[in-house]
Amino acid sequence: MLNAQNITVRYGKHDILHNIDFHAQPGAVTAIVGPNGSGKTTLLKAITGEVAHGGTVTLNNMDIDAAKAWELAAIRAVLPQATPLAFPFTVSEVVQLGLSNGISAARVRLIVAALERVGLSGYGARYYQELSGGEQQRVQLARVLTQVWDPVVDGTARWLFLDEPVSALDIGHQLQVMQIARDFADAGGGVVAVMHDLNLTAMFADTVALISDGRVLAQDAPAEVLTNELLSEAYHCGVRVNTAPPSGTYLLPHVATQLAS
Repeated sequence: MLNAQNITVRYGKHDILHNIDFHAQPGAVTAIVGPNGSGKTTLLKAITGEVAHGGTVTLNNMDIDAAKAWELAAIRAVLPQATPLAFPFTVSEVVQLGLSNGISAARVRLIVAALERVGLSGYGARYYQELSGGEQQRVQLARVLTQVWDPVVDGTARWLFLDEPVSALDIGHQLQVMQIARDFADAGGGVVAVMHDLNLTAMFADTVALISDGRVLAQDAPAEVLTNELLSEAYHCGVRVNTAPPSGTYLLPHVATQLAS
């Protein structure tokens, strides 16, 4: 499992995270939600070892601060919010970077399979810079999928860490990406995702960690965390949790379903 204890992060003179405890289980989608500037991405970077932090983080009983880069690359892949590229790589070349970081380097066929999984079949020869922002985001998801293609290897769970994976996507592709995360977890892997869309979070997450002002207000099942009281406290405004009617004149993502291609 993933276990983070007493996580603190300071940028200059400012404390960003305050003694946070956070955990995630393989076989589950764990979402991190909260307002802008609350520390969601910083927490993700702390538990993936990208920023200096106080406290301890273990992943599959491995201390991430003591582990070698190749050891971590073998068990987890990280999708950041944005991945700018300065050179004219093709889509296939970008996806292949995931193979070089993982344990599947000889499985070049995964490039085609991963692009198909994210709905970009036939895009391999196109240049990355020619794609829309949403298409680039899905290419990067394909890259990290190739790194940990098998959710469980020799009885050991592998992990996806996703920072706002649906931020640039339309409703259909949001559902597609969240279903990929759901399928990875259902196959035994672990997923930790920073999310802004609370409807998608309620729809796909097994556990939700609600962060505000650098502290975890609650971590539990969605129904226990996504409440009027906790959300209003976190977002500093009145929030009312509701359920959309089965019919009406408007559409919300949490009542949509992805159509078969």
